[in-house]
Amino acid sequence: MGGEEARPPGGGGLRLARDGKGPEGGGRRPGPALGPPPRGFRWLRRQLRLWRRRPRGGSKMATAVAGALGLLWGWLWSERFWLPQNVSWADLEGPGDGYGYPRARHILSVFPVAAGIFSVRLLFERFIAKPCALHVGIQDSDPYLAQPNAILEKVFISITKYPDEKRLEGLSKQLDWDIRKIQCWFRHRRNQDKPPTLTKFCESMWRFTFYLCIFCYGIKFLWSSPWFWDIRQCWHSYPYQPLTSGLYYYYIMELAFYWSLMFSQFIDIKRKDFLIMFVHHLATIGLITFSYINNMVRVGTLIMCLHDASDFLLEAAKLANYAKYQRLCDTLFVIFSAVFVVTRLGIYPFWILNTTFFESWEIIGPYPSWWLFNGLLLILQFLHVFWSYLIVRIAFKALIRGKVTYPGRIRPRLCTLHSFLTSFLFSMPGGSWTVSSLACV
Repeated sequence: MGGEEARPPGGGGLRLARDGKGPEGGGRRPGPALGPPPRGFRWLRRQLRLWRRRPRGGSKMATAVAGALGLLWGWLWSERFWLPQNVSWADLEGPGDGYGYPRARHILSVFPVAAGIFSVRLLFERFIAKPCALHVGIQDSDPYLAQPNAILEKVFISITKYPDEKRLEGLSKQLDWDIRKIQCWFRHRRNQDKPPTLTKFCESMWRFTFYLCIFCYGIKFLWSSPWFWDIRQCWHSYPYQPLTSGLYYYYIMELAFYWSLMFSQFIDIKRKDFLIMFVHHLATIGLITFSYINNMVRVGTLIMCLHDASDFLLEAAKLANYAKYQRLCDTLFVIFSAVFVVTRLGIYPFWILNTTFFESWEIIGPYPSWWLFNGLLLILQFLHVFWSYLIVRIAFKALIRGKVTYPGRIRPRLCTLHSFLTSFLFSMPGGSWTVSSLACV
């Protein structure tokens, strides 16, 4: 898969490309400055051309719109942006090996796969996750409903969910209720909006299962891949690196899963960080799609597997927390924290960023999409540092406050992080970290 044998006939490659020699020894093929877009999208350009030539009323406006769309489409698939120097889209239309080279039209297969993943999730949660939840003692019961009261409901929705003493006294006089009764009503009303533990358990169990399976598949696939052992293989013969079936399935499954999360987020448990998670999923989808179209799939597989290493541990800790196995929850959280810090602050910057910035510069040199790709990876590293800082700070505060008073003497002791983990894990979205969820601990 890697090495010189992956180069197409004619001895192309980027070192020769710098001397003006592309595939077949001929450099960039003659034609317009912007080469043809991927084959799967040529029909749209053809339709725009025909539509522009079709006689009709207001032809000048139609011609102007079609011309603008044509320029936009040409700019979107500009070879000068996506590909290294002296490489065109036509050069990547060859058969290669296995599945050929990555093409933009492959992304269209993600959507039926995402629909299939969502269907499997519904079946999994109903017939596997729910029986498991009932088996560990999680009750399938609705929360206690607060007594209907129009005045308190208006205050709850429009003003505050946590009334202060002054407001409680005013409501007590207005309703002729005891203050303790009003506090109890607001507590029940807040709990009424919270999703049941059974629902959260089923959702986390699905995410845990998928993350664990895709991580195991990624390790199995990468174990036999040459760039896993020699990361410089990610750039040898780039972009003429053929697409194998294993690599194709790995990428499509990861991308389809995040598309399923994008749509299922509207029916999943509503969290305070809904908008942030929506943007997070959108950015993840964009980064995976970008790396696929640009054929940076080898280093992309390493990045995806590295991030999956800690995601399933977080979901496992949440499952233990929902089932009230606190000692197991504490242990899993410690393991998760260690794996997160090692992978995100150790392996990612010194292994991944080192090759994407320095080794790729040495082997293929920079070009516009190279800068964008590395810029996104660098932003991701800043987020890793910030998230790790929040984890360490919260854990440190929990350990400092963990002092228990015993009869007859006071003995300071490190706590089991019970209260910390309960609030932390209940607020964490699956496999992702946000500022809002950490701040609420």
